[in-house]
Amino acid sequence: MTLGAGGSSVVVPRNFRLLEELERGEKGIGDGSVSYGMDDADDLYMRSWTGTIIGPHNSVHEGRIYQLKLFCDKDYPDKPPSVRFHSCIHMTCVNAETGVVEAKKFSMLSNWQREYTMEDILTQLRKEMVASCNRKLTQPPEGTFF
Repeated sequence: MTLGAGGSSVVVPRNFRLLEELERGEKGIGDGSVSYGMDDADDLYMRSWTGTIIGPHNSVHEGRIYQLKLFCDKDYPDKPPSVRFHSCIHMTCVNAETGVVEAKKFSMLSNWQREYTMEDILTQLRKEMVASCNRKLTQPPEGTFF
């Protein structure tokens, strides 16, 4: 959200917001530990996205590359995208059968704010990998998928 003249707030339209996120994702983010982009360049509604998280150092995830799917429905960014791991992973907020990140177990999705981005989700999921509840969980073999 940005402030216009006189302090009135201006809501950035969905497609402009997604174009901003696409541009940022294509440029590369921070230290390169997370990345994302469109799943299908022909998707005019910019709904399907692919994300990647490189496992944090000094964890059972170190050296692994996790692939995710993000789906931004028509009400994004007012409502969060659906997020699903494609790569198999054991985490307390991820459904062990489907790879879906469960909103009720992942506070960023359950307490969604319009200002949050797909980058924020990926970064927070990476932080969750080293949380005490997830840090030592036995992981499925590398290269397995949901």
